Amino acid sequence: MHQQYHNQTYGFRTVDDNELFGRLILEINQAGLSWETILNKEQNFRDAYSNFDIDKVSNYGDKERQRLLLDAGIVRNKLKINAAIYNAQQIVILKNEFGSFIRWLDMNHPLSIEEWVRLFKKTFKFVGGKIVSEFLMSTGYIPGAHNENCPIFVEVLKTKPKWKEV
Repeated sequence: MHQQYHNQTYGFRTVDDNELFGRLILEINQAGLSWETILNKEQNFRDAYSNFDIDKVSNYGDKERQRLLLDAGIVRNKLKINAAIYNAQQIVILKNEFGSFIRWLDMNHPLSIEEWVRLFKKTFKFVGGKIVSEFLMSTGYIPGAHNENCPIFVEVLKTKPKWKEV
């Protein structure tokens, strides 16, 4: 599972808002747990959170919150669940103002990691330095997912990661 993520996802530029949102959900849920636990539950998260559909998750109410809290296939943490819903609502606002979550990220790129963390903390919930840096690294906004000796590094470069534009 980890090898597949490393070879096909980690560090690759993500150009779909819903997939970016999904990556944020996974990074938030990883806090305090192993990444392998999250990867093993990735499909469960996808199923539980409407295939990471931002618009659908942003409209979740008490019924959906309760459903998520009872879903043994995901991390049943009230703060993380509430953060996912709140963050979806924030992304809807960003999409309305900037056209997409990706455009908002691109508009703010490049920032130092400290500036990114401040921006994310101002905009989203349950985001700290590690979550923000891993999210940005995993989606190609900052380097570090692979080093030049890793055979996947060349594949990542083909996706034109944002960090390469700096």
